Formats: sequence, structure tokens, C-alpha cells
Amino acid sequence: MSASAASLRRKIASSGDLQSVVRTMKALAASSISQYEASVLALGDYYRTVELGLGACLRQGGFGALREQQPRDAAVVGVVVFGSDQGLVGQFNEVVVDFAVQSLTTRLDSVRLWAVGERAQARLLDAGLSTTQALPVPNSVQAIAPLVLRVLMQSEALHGRGRIDELHVFYNRPTPGAGYAPIAQRLLPLDHDWLRGRTNVPWPTNMIAEVIGDNQATLRALTHEFLFISLFRACAESLASENASRLAAMQRADKNIDERLEHLQEAFHRLRQSSIDEELFDLVSGFEALSARTDPNSGVA
Repeated sequence: MSASAASLRRKIASSGDLQSVVRTMKALAASSISQYEASVLALGDYYRTVELGLGACLRQGGFGALREQQPRDAAVVGVVVFGSDQGLVGQFNEVVVDFAVQSLTTRLDSVRLWAVGERAQARLLDAGLSTTQALPVPNSVQAIAPLVLRVLMQSEALHGRGRIDELHVFYNRPTPGAGYAPIAQRLLPLDHDWLRGRTNVPWPTNMIAEVIGDNQATLRALTHEFLFISLFRACAESLASENASRLAAMQRADKNIDERLEHLQEAFHRLRQSSIDEELFDLVSGFEALSARTDPNSGVA
């Protein structure tokens, strides 16, 4: 076999191996999307319980502990940006980081930043923002809670000591059609209009709940749980979006590999047919020459 044919065989084999890897990554991404979306749905009942508890506390005078925060001239903003550690996710990190930078354009000098994901951190550094802390992206639903608790404890401690005045989270949220869009949410200070709305949430039974014991301690605990749910949902939705972006990238790669394999196979078949034609031509030519030598009427000595 010619060197060109051997080279084509190697390219076809390597493309086939690459396609196997791509299809495996497609399957993993599709499976991951399902588990992260399921975790977000599972938060619904928990969120409902916390919401009802907040309403009960606030109806019993809990607003006294939640004084409106007066804005400072140099307010320090805590920011959590969820990105990815791994590549092959298209514009996933660029979209969320650019959105965060644009949203905080006038406040970039007073930001304390938590970057979740090495690639998001690198993008933030390129934008001129140094991260207070870089955190790894969870690799499963079970790993989300430890990360969220770590961010939550640090941010609440800083907020309690007056080191940050606000806490914002930026992440990508899945959209219909296997897409995603950047989302911003302010977690601290709690929005008082939203809290007042919790007092109007109807209790599910005829017996209206009352808080026993320290109402303010219960309110602080429920507020902590609300922040935990918000960060957990942000992380899970970001991971679902990351895998949706990776799935789309792998689908494009799979299609490109299919096209490349088709072209390589066609080139190999053409080369093989050309080689066969040449061998047949040589065989026919040799046969004709041999026949001419042995034919007494051919005039060949």
C-alpha cells in the first residue's frame, strides 16, 4: 500500500477514536444536565418551606431586626461569579464574566470577588479584576453544598463585620432550546419589598403558624437558609448551563468529525480505486506485450 493510503488510514482511525471520545462526552454532558436540573427542582419544596417560615416571622414583628440599610458613598460589593474549570464549553465563561463586568462598571474599584472556576477567574483577570478567592467548580450535586456553605460563611461574616455592604451573584441560567443566559441576583441586603411580599403568602392550612421562642434568631436562621438556597440554585443552574454548552459543542464536533470522516473515506476509496486501475492497466499492458512476443504473426522477433 502506498504511503498516501497508509496516511489516510491513520487519519481515519484517529478521527474514529476522537469521535468515540466526543460521543462519550456528549453522553456525560446530557446525563449531568439531568441531575443538576433535578436538584434545582428538588429545591422547590425546601424554598417553599423557608418562604412560609419567613412570612410567619415577619408577621410577628420580624421587620424590626431588618432595618433598611443606608447606602454608603464607597459601598463594598461582594460578588460571586460562577464559571467553569474545564474547556469545550463555547462562550460560557465569556458570557457570564462580560455580563458581570458590564453590570458593575461603576463599582469595579470596590469589589470583593469570589470566582468559581479557573477559566472564569482567568477571564476576570483579563478584565482587570483580581479575585479575593478562587474556588473549584463542584463535579457533582453532592459537592455543591460544601462550596455554597464556604462562600456563604465567608460572605456573611464579612457582611456582619461591615467589610462588604452587598452580595451579588452572577451565573448562567438554562433557557429553552438547550441555551443559557446570564443572570444577576442581589442576595444581601435582603430586598424589603420582597420580604413584605412573603407576609402575604397564604399559609397552607387553616391553623396559622406562630414562632415559639426567639423570633429574631428564627428569622436569622431562615434568612441563612434562603441565602443557601439561592446560592445552591445559582451553582446548580450554572452547572446545568455549562453541560448544555458542552453538549452543544460536542454535537458540533461530532458533526464536523462525521464530515471529515466522509471526506477521508471518499479520498481513500478514490486512491484505492486509482491504485487498482493502475494495477489492472499494468496487468493488461503486460499481457498484451507477452501476447505480442509469442504471436508468430505479430512481426516481433
